[in-house]
Parts: sequence; C-alpha cells; structure tokens
Amino acid sequence: MVDLSSTPRVHLLGVGGAGMSAIAVVLRGLGCPVSGSDSADTPVLDRLREIGVDVFVGHHASHVTEADVVARSTAVGDDNLEIVAARQAGIPVYRRAEILAAITGMRSTVAVAGTHGKTTTAAMLSHVLIAAGADPGFVVGAVLANGSIGARWSQSPLFVVEADESDGTFGELIVAWAVLTSVEPDHLRRDRPAVELEAEFARFCGRAANGLVVCADDPGAMKASEGCSRVLYGFGPESDYRWQTLSRSRQAIEGEVTRRGDLLGPVTVPMPGDHNALNATGALAMACELGVDESAAAAALSGFQGVSRRFEHRGEAAGVEFIDDYAHLPTEVAFALKTAVEGGWNRVVCVFQPHRYTRTSQLWTSFAHCFEAADVVIVTDIYSAGEPPISGVTGELTWQAAKEAHPDLDISYVARLEDAVDHLVDILRPGDLCLTLGAGDLTEIPDRVISRLFERQ
Repeated sequence: MVDLSSTPRVHLLGVGGAGMSAIAVVLRGLGCPVSGSDSADTPVLDRLREIGVDVFVGHHASHVTEADVVARSTAVGDDNLEIVAARQAGIPVYRRAEILAAITGMRSTVAVAGTHGKTTTAAMLSHVLIAAGADPGFVVGAVLANGSIGARWSQSPLFVVEADESDGTFGELIVAWAVLTSVEPDHLRRDRPAVELEAEFARFCGRAANGLVVCADDPGAMKASEGCSRVLYGFGPESDYRWQTLSRSRQAIEGEVTRRGDLLGPVTVPMPGDHNALNATGALAMACELGVDESAAAAALSGFQGVSRRFEHRGEAAGVEFIDDYAHLPTEVAFALKTAVEGGWNRVVCVFQPHRYTRTSQLWTSFAHCFEAADVVIVTDIYSAGEPPISGVTGELTWQAAKEAHPDLDISYVARLEDAVDHLVDILRPGDLCLTLGAGDLTEIPDRVISRLFERQ
C-alpha cells in the first residue's frame, strides 16, 4: 500500500473527474503536494487550482517528472503518455482504489456501498455528522449541489467514503463501519457474473468490524448481509430504524423516524421521493449508531443541500420545469419517475439516455416496465462512457422493451441528442416537467432546450 504519511508529491491523471478531484482535495488536506492533468478545462479544475493543485490541461510526459507517486482513474489506459513516462522513470503508478484504500487506513472509515443510493446516502451522512459536531472527512463521488467538490479532510478520527463497486474499489477499502443501500445486477463482466458481484458485496459486509447498517427494503442487500450482525432501516416493521411518511411536496418529503419503536423525531428531507426517505433513514441510522445525538441528527437533515444530478432543478422556461437526474439503472429510473409523478405536473416528459454498451446488452429487457408512469418518453442512443460499440446494441433495444411491454405508451426512439432537443422544443407545453435521466452527456439537454424556448418567446 502506498505510504501517504510522508506526504509524497502525487500526480493524478483524470483529475477533473468526480472521483479523482475528491482524492486531490483529501491529499492536499494531508499536506501532499498535488498535481494533475485532464483532457479538458472545466470548473472543477478551477476549484482545484484554488486549493493549490498544479493542474495541466492535456497530457505530456513532462507532467510527471517531479512526482513521487502517480495515480490514475479507471478511464486512463496504459498507453497514456504520462503513464508510459512514469513507468520508464521508475515512478510507481497506482489505481484510484489503491490511493483511496491508503486514505481509509488513516482513519476509522465509514463506507457507504450499494448499486444505487450510495452517493446521496454518503453525502447525507457526512452532512449530518458535520452538523452534529463530529467533524468527519469524506469522499463522495459527485459534485455537491452547492458546486463544491465532494470531499473534505479533517483531524477527526471519522472518515466517510462512498464505496464504489464498479471497479471493485469497495473490496480494497479498510472499513470499520458500513452502510449497504442496495444490491442489483450491474457492472457485470465475463469474469464477474451476478453471483460473483453478490459475493463481493457479501465480503464487503463481512469486513465491517464495528457495525453494519442495511436497507431492509432491498432484497439484494438483505441477501448479501445474511449471517452478519446488522442494523436494519426501511419502511417495514422489521426495520430497527423505521421511516413513516407524513407529507410530500415537489421539494421535500417529511416523516417520522422511530428506533426500535421509540420516536427519534420529525425529519424533513429536502429532496422528494421515497428513495430519498430511505437514503436519509440509512444516514440517520448510521449517525446514531456512531453515537451522534439522535435529535441533532434528525434536525440536521433539513439543511442538506443535495448532490448534483440527483433530482436537480435546472430551470424553467415557457411554463416548463426542468429536472435532471443521474438515474440510469432500471430501479433508479422507476424511482425517479414515481417521484416526478407525485409532483403534480400536468405531464411528465422523460428523456432517457442508456449508459454503456455492456450495461445495455445485459439489462435492456429490465427497462420494460420502468417508464409506464411517464406521459411521454424519448429514448436516445447509448452514451458509451468510453466503451467500444457492440454489434446490434443500441438505445433502440431499450425503446423496444418498453414499447412491447406497453404498446399504448407514448415512447419514441430519437438517437441523437440534437434531434431530441428539437423534438422537445416542439412538444413541451406549459405545466410540463421535462425530466432528463442518465449518467451521460444528456445533462446538456435542459440548458439547450431552455435557451431555445426563451428564443421562441
């Protein structure tokens, strides 16, 4: 394991991404000199410059000459100029997971894992612990809603980390406590079938030496944590920490949380949707298990500002509201649409961009019943996320699954984002919600449609 106690000079490739920029923030907090490179300039790089990270736009062998350690995101391949130069110079090259594992070894780490819900739950938990005075450091794999990078370093013994299963990171972290939100098939490969992914989650649960908090409403999470000493949270009576909804609005969900029958207090979650009530209950459960005063923890949730691309309000034009969400798995899509329908708009117009060829090839039939709550659905072609195409695999498969299952559903396949923008400008009307769902570049659609609608007024 890389030794960070000597504060080596670290060079990070892909430093503009959510995962690596968070690592940069923590390394600077540790006192390490940090440099980094990325292919394009972004606002995230500006924020890194503000904290003293030496940032390069573009890749060149000279960028690594002063580094003691080089680390890269999973998107950076062996043929990258800086990786080649580092190896030729004898500079050790680490994966992001290895750097993050070293960081978790320096603190009592609370890891939040799950196929979905982990980002929001980790951010909520971090917020609650900070508001309650526990002062933890944290790493969350997303930009926070206030625009800041999802990371912080502190002198507290506690450290909260979003534990990602996509590249196996969660299996390398040094974990004291853990939260498991959900387990569903995703990030599958020939050498990683569903049964192996489930086994990885089970091993993750078994490594939480000090305590494990699990969502009782998720069958996959319950199966993965079988045999472990665990605290349960959810909606049902089997939950140790149980949520009961009192009211809903477009901006929030309000409820009460009880712990083994005793009322902890009213809780306001400033994000709509049952799935966010679950996320909040998981965060509250872990905070209480860590010894935080329950009333302070419950009250703190109302001040949570959210995470970017999690039911994020993007604007309004011509009487149409725009919300953007990262949902790209079947369950996530269904949750997002259920939440949208509960908001009371005249129509919910959904644009969905499938994510990755491999995921689409494995899961396209699972989207058959995800879109039935929407009034209008547009499915675009696949966002590759750097993957090579797979013959016969396009976004049209997702459209086909939904259309065959629901022949009366108003669902269209519009491959190009440019054409989807044109289509939305034509069909949107006052009182509509335009909901964009996906983990790719369709996040550009709200701004482009809003601009077009303003021009038309």
